Amino acid sequence: MVVDMGRDGRQDTVELVYRPTRADIVAGVRVRERRRRLHLVRWGFVGLFGVGAVLMVTAPESSAQSAATAVFCAALIWSIPHLQAHHALRTVSWQGEYRTTVTEKGIAAETTHATLVQRWSIFRGYRETRDHVVLLSRDPNILLVEVLPKRGLRSPQDAERLRTLVGRHLPRI
Repeated sequence: MVVDMGRDGRQDTVELVYRPTRADIVAGVRVRERRRRLHLVRWGFVGLFGVGAVLMVTAPESSAQSAATAVFCAALIWSIPHLQAHHALRTVSWQGEYRTTVTEKGIAAETTHATLVQRWSIFRGYRETRDHVVLLSRDPNILLVEVLPKRGLRSPQDAERLRTLVGRHLPRI
């Protein structure tokens, strides 16, 4: 682990080492969904198709195919975050282990194949979950989500340092 001390004595670098998992990506998708309130739309459609399926089953002249279609649509809409996570994981998992460094300047993620450097100005804020720190981009549709899994930290003290470092640059949203 690399630890730099700033001029004021603060520890200015936190390093995470991890392989992305589906749970990491689902956490990012869910935070993004909640920030944009898309989870309300998704659950509204799940409820709509669920009620439709119940009505079709109880209606005297309905077909089993219609009810099955409504159940399928409800399940498909419910699974959207998982489908997005599956696709994103296929996109990044082949790169192997990620070494992410969080500094006063921003975040640098490095794999065997690529290096990505992001300044703090690209993010609008962050949200912390039990297992992740999720950074959300500034663009209106929040197209970029950076997920920092806490399991990639070396110690519980690093989690506090990460929280402090991110909190100095971004608001909690």
